[in-house]
Amino acid sequence: QVQLVESGGGLVQAGGSLRPSCAASGSGRALSNYRLGWFRRAPGQKRDFVAGISWSDSRTYYADSVQGRFTISRDNAKNTVYLQMNSLKPEDTATYYCAAGTRWIIGTTTAVDYWGAGTAVTVSS
Repeated sequence: QVQLVESGGGLVQAGGSLRPSCAASGSGRALSNYRLGWFRRAPGQKRDFVAGISWSDSRTYYADSVQGRFTISRDNAKNTVYLQMNSLKPEDTATYYCAAGTRWIIGTTTAVDYWGAGTAVTVSS
């Protein structure tokens, strides 16, 4: 069992930056065995993929809407994954969820084993 706890959301003006983090804890396989990533859900919308990072070579993947503005990274020693969000836009307003899975198909919700409770991000215009 793995617990994922997000933090670092908040309110920011358009053009600003935030860096949410996701701390993993629990017994079982080391975090380095998991593919990690972020999804978001805007009010009234479905949950969408934002970014993902592989465990073997730290290859990163991004949704087109955030490519070039967001950067995902991981620190296996700290069991933490980060999402650096720059040049934020009002349409980035959403609750951001951390996800983990050993066989997660990055870009989809397929084979996500664990979800965090989410952290809210609000971007004002």
